[in-house]
Amino acid sequence: MGRNRTLRVAGSVAVLLALAAAPASAHTLHGDVDAPLPFAAYLAGAAIAVALSFAFVALGDDRPAPEPAPGRVSTVWRPVRWLLRAVGLLAWLWVVAQTIAGGNSDAEVGSLILWVFGWIGLTIVSALLGPAWAWLDPFTTLYDLIAAIMRPTGLHLPGRAPWNPRTQAWPAAVMLGFFVWLELDSGIAGGRELGIVLLGYTLISLVGMAWYGKHRWRVHGEVFSVWFGLLGRLAPYGLLGRRRDGQVQRHPFGYALTHEPWSASLLAVVAVGVGSVLWDGVSQTQPFDDVFGGVHPVTDALLLIGFLGLMVLLFIGVGRRVGYVAMGSGSVPVAVGYIVAHYLTYLLVEGQRLIVAASDPFQQGWDLVGTARFEPTDEWLSSSVVWTVQVIAVVLGHVVGAWLGHAAVRERRRAGEPTAQWPLAALMIAMTVLALWSLGQNLTFVAEAAPAA
Repeated sequence: MGRNRTLRVAGSVAVLLALAAAPASAHTLHGDVDAPLPFAAYLAGAAIAVALSFAFVALGDDRPAPEPAPGRVSTVWRPVRWLLRAVGLLAWLWVVAQTIAGGNSDAEVGSLILWVFGWIGLTIVSALLGPAWAWLDPFTTLYDLIAAIMRPTGLHLPGRAPWNPRTQAWPAAVMLGFFVWLELDSGIAGGRELGIVLLGYTLISLVGMAWYGKHRWRVHGEVFSVWFGLLGRLAPYGLLGRRRDGQVQRHPFGYALTHEPWSASLLAVVAVGVGSVLWDGVSQTQPFDDVFGGVHPVTDALLLIGFLGLMVLLFIGVGRRVGYVAMGSGSVPVAVGYIVAHYLTYLLVEGQRLIVAASDPFQQGWDLVGTARFEPTDEWLSSSVVWTVQVIAVVLGHVVGAWLGHAAVRERRRAGEPTAQWPLAALMIAMTVLALWSLGQNLTFVAEAAPAA
C-alpha cells in the first residue's frame, strides 16, 4: 500500500468516527452536561479507529520515499515583526500594571494572556502557522531594551557562560511542569498572585539570558520558547537563522519534526504538555472524583506530579526503543490535537473577557467603553459541532502523529537501525483512548467556576 493511499484511508477512519460521535454533547460548554452516546460503543469505536489507523500505517509501504525539499525563503515584513514585539511587550506591561494596581473584577488579564491566549491560542498559531512566539516573546524584548540602554554606558551583559550539554532542555521541562501545577492545582491561576509569579519568571529569564546568552537560554531554558518551538516544528513555516533577520522558510507540513534533533529532555517537555491535558480531562470526571475527591491539596499535587513523571518515563522509554525522532514526531501532533479538543471552546468563550478588560484595564471598577458588565456566552455554540470538532482534533492528531512517527522509523531502517514501532503505537493508542474517554464523561464541576484550563 502506497503512502498516499495509507494516509487517505487513515484519515477516512478519523472522519467517520467523528461523524458517528456528532450527536453527543460537548463537555466544555457551561454547566453539567451528559454524554448520551453509550460509553461502550463510544470507547469501542474510538479504540478500533485508532488501532486501524496504526495498522494501516504499520502495513504501509516501507520503501524509501522521495525526500521533500524545503521551499523558498521569505522575509517577514519588518513592520509586522515590530508590531508583534510591541504586542508581546504591551501584554507583559498590562499584566504588570494590573498586578501593581490590584483590584477585583472580571477584567483580570493575567490568566487571559497566559492561559487563554498563550497556552491555547499560541499553541494553535505555532502549530498551524509558524514561529509567532519568536517575535511576541516579551522577555527577549525586555533583554534587548536593557542591553540597548546599557550600551552607551560601556556596560555589557556577558552572556558567555557555556551550557552544560548534559543539562539539555531539562530546565524548560521542569518549568513547564511548574506552570502546569500552577494552572491545575495551585489555586492561584489568576489575580495578583499570578502576576507576581510572572514577574518572578521574568527575572529568571533575564538573568538566564544575561548569564548564558540570549540564544542559549531561549533554546534550552526558556520554557515558552522551547514549547512553542517544538509545536512550531509541525507548521509549514520555520524560523531560519536569528529572529532579528526575520527570515522564514517554507517546508512540508511536519518536515521539521523529522529533520531537527531530538533529545530526552525535549521528549520530556512534550510529555509534560500532553500529560497536563490528559490529567486536566481525567481529573474532572466523575469516576476520578469518586476515587480521589476531597483529598488533601498536597496529595492532589503529588498525584499530578506522579502522573507527569510517569508520562515522562513512558515517552523517554518508548523513545529509546523507536528513536527520539520517531517519538517526538509522533507526539507533537497528538499534543496539538488534545489541546484543541479540550480547550478550543474555552478559548472561544473565556477569550470574550478581553471585552470586559478593555473597559476596566486595571481592575478598578471602571467602564471606559461600556463593556464592563459584558458576560461571555456560549449560546452561539452548537454542542454537536463542538463535539465533532473535539473528536476530529483528537483522532486527526493521532493519525498525523502516527504517520510522522512511521516516517521517522523508516528513516532509521534506511540507516541500518532495525526497530519496531509498536511500542509507539501502543502508547499513542492508550493516550488517545484516554483522551476520548475523558471527553465523553460528565464533569464534576460547573465550567463557569473553573480555573483557566
